[in-house]
Amino acid sequence: MSKNPIGIFDSGVGGTSIFKEIHALLPYESIIYLADSKNAPYGNKSQQDILDLSIKNTEYLLSKKCKIIVVACNTATTNAIDYLRETYDLPFIGIEPAIKPAALNTRTRAVGILATKGTLSSQLFHKTSDLYANGIQVVEQVGEGIVPLIESGQLHSEEMKALLEAYLKPMLDANIDYLVLGCTHYPYLIPILKDLLPKEVKIIDSGLAVAKQTQAILSSKGILNSDKRKPSIKLYSNGNLEVMDAILNNAFETSYLEF
Repeated sequence: MSKNPIGIFDSGVGGTSIFKEIHALLPYESIIYLADSKNAPYGNKSQQDILDLSIKNTEYLLSKKCKIIVVACNTATTNAIDYLRETYDLPFIGIEPAIKPAALNTRTRAVGILATKGTLSSQLFHKTSDLYANGIQVVEQVGEGIVPLIESGQLHSEEMKALLEAYLKPMLDANIDYLVLGCTHYPYLIPILKDLLPKEVKIIDSGLAVAKQTQAILSSKGILNSDKRKPSIKLYSNGNLEVMDAILNNAFETSYLEF
């Protein structure tokens, strides 16, 4: 069991930001990553569609005997992870926007969150926000159009820059000092965001926290891989492999898979 792979899925290439954190922290673990780029983005789909896609991804990873599944998608986590945990007999690691550290550390009493519609409208997000951000101005912004641009290889386009400038304006007007990234695609925007934001605004994403939680769960269940040989790393996409290769700087071998 300990030598079985970690499974990771996302609505496209964004979850590779999570994959890289997990691989860096757990270099001897085999990993199977699914990029469901054909159906990206999940954020504007119905809850039932998100659930159906999450089940499909989970079933494939289970067929490859994954010992744990990381739902590397904020939208899938907030809309499907309760069902997945109730239905399948293995651990699931979810992702939600890191509103808690932003709310606890803000000095201006204003934080921004850039996320998908599916995440911002979810019960889980509102529950977390109500719990930790009481009395703090939370400027929510749906990142409409960001994921399709990343998935089509236009990360550094003028269109992306213009979108981000428009989305950040109400946050800057509110004097935010923390920006929470609520989609696993969005860490790839950090270099652009740093050029557009004042230096005192801190950017928070969940990647390292998810990797540490994955390590903790594997350790608690006694299924960390102790074999120091080179692991099997398999990254699959049902979309354009060139986009995933570019995102990963061609550091890993990728394969097309229809799923």
